[in-house]
Amino acid sequence: MKTKVRISPATKRELRTLGAKIREARLRRHLPQKLVAERASVSRVTLTRMERGDPSVSAGAYAMALQALGILDGWADIDDRLGNRLAEEQSRKRAPRRQS
Repeated sequence: MKTKVRISPATKRELRTLGAKIREARLRRHLPQKLVAERASVSRVTLTRMERGDPSVSAGAYAMALQALGILDGWADIDDRLGNRLAEEQSRKRAPRRQS
């Protein structure tokens, strides 16, 4: 039995933003949904759902749409500011090395 994933409001907001950017990119290129959907190997209905930020569409489908529009590069460039800060704090807490 599948468990239902609960999507936070912040995640929904980010997916709507991503969907809007996909739609804007498609419209700037004057490409019809049908053509972009074909290039992304998804249905036109799925592309419509992506453009609305539907969280039930797979991340792979979103990536394929970005690739079909030529804007996939950099999508995975995640700025983990919190992780970097935590790593920096951890390195400061370590005992200094003794010099021989």
